[in-house]
Amino acid sequence: MRFNFKIIVSIVGLLLIINGLFMILCLPFSIYFDEGDWKALLVSGLLTYTVGFTIWFRYKDSKEKELKKKDGYLIVTLGWVVMSAFGALPFIFSGAIPNYTDAFFETISGFSTTGASILTDIEAVPKGILFWRSLTQWIGGMGIIVLTVAILPLLGIGGMQLFVAEAPGISPDKLKPRIQATAKRLWYVYVFLTILETVLLMLGGMSFYDAINHSLTTMATGGFSTKNTSAVEFSPYTQYVLIFFMFMAGTSFTLNYFLFKGKLGKIWKNEEFRYYGVMTLVFSAIASITLYFTTEKDVEEAIREALFQVVSVITTTGYASADYLKWSPFLIFMILILMFIGGSAGSTSGGVKIVRHVILLKNSLLELKRQLHPSAILPVRFNGKAVAQNITYHVLAFIFIYLSIFAIGTFIIAATGMDFESSIGAVATSLGNIGPGLGTV
Repeated sequence: MRFNFKIIVSIVGLLLIINGLFMILCLPFSIYFDEGDWKALLVSGLLTYTVGFTIWFRYKDSKEKELKKKDGYLIVTLGWVVMSAFGALPFIFSGAIPNYTDAFFETISGFSTTGASILTDIEAVPKGILFWRSLTQWIGGMGIIVLTVAILPLLGIGGMQLFVAEAPGISPDKLKPRIQATAKRLWYVYVFLTILETVLLMLGGMSFYDAINHSLTTMATGGFSTKNTSAVEFSPYTQYVLIFFMFMAGTSFTLNYFLFKGKLGKIWKNEEFRYYGVMTLVFSAIASITLYFTTEKDVEEAIREALFQVVSVITTTGYASADYLKWSPFLIFMILILMFIGGSAGSTSGGVKIVRHVILLKNSLLELKRQLHPSAILPVRFNGKAVAQNITYHVLAFIFIYLSIFAIGTFIIAATGMDFESSIGAVATSLGNIGPGLGTV
């Protein structure tokens, strides 16, 4: 298995260049709030940019210009690790997180949009550093790799395999002729929704700083907040805005693009979107009714609290509008189930993804029919088309591996002395990129 070493290293260098520029982008907030963190961001940004530029310049003239699939997957993996390694520097240099292991954890939680945090007093962190923390999720949400794909053709490098590796769920056959244009369109939608959410949050009375931070982490389905209590103390209007944009972020960005083009028919014809919408409504209705009859909340509050938490977990955002650990055991178990669902393919959400659950369900039902009619040819159909058998096998294998990692991870965490509920929650939330867990996690 031979990799295109030079081109892989050059692209990782390019990622570090972009990473350094984003760090420097945080400087205006540091200077405005004057909390003394501007030096940490400037030094981190310049250091990261210099290292990246040196690597890129050294290997940019590689004769091999076409990426293979294995190169794409290696770049995605290596890129996130290296970016996180350098992304931890602002936390270290500012003293916000003096321990490198903790800083690396916080950063990789951001880039992977997991949302887990080691910070106990978020509001004490300097504003510039906190903005960098939110920015790591926004960069990781759509994938800086997808952004880079829009640049690669300008450098004479084919980026198809890199796009496929970073954006699973989007058909490469349809995108191959216009890969650069596709990457740009996805980012235009991503940026537009981020700006729109910022404006709507400000209309509800939120400051520009808090609004842009929450917009960055909402569209990335990351869940980092600038508040210690997450979204608990936000107004009903603000919570409804967050609900709407969390749902949009959990929808395929291809469908969001169709929405802006006015092609509503294409959206409703998408089978995964229909399942996504129905599942969100059903789980929200169950939670609303349960909260109304088991607590002293009025109808509107029960609906809002249930809808917020269901959308937050199913999209793997991880915001909290209430202490759901105080809910009934039935609702806590429902939250655990939602952790294994995930949003739509082609969205910024994590988890298994709804399309895989749909294919698994359809294949299971067809298997019962095959037992009754052994000679019948019954292919799984999705969006009106037959799903290739190898794709069905891939889905089954993915879910099996996912559940196996969950079981093994829970066993290992429990072996450290953590209680069973917290162990389950820790592994489920980490695998699904959700953030908040269960129990003490």
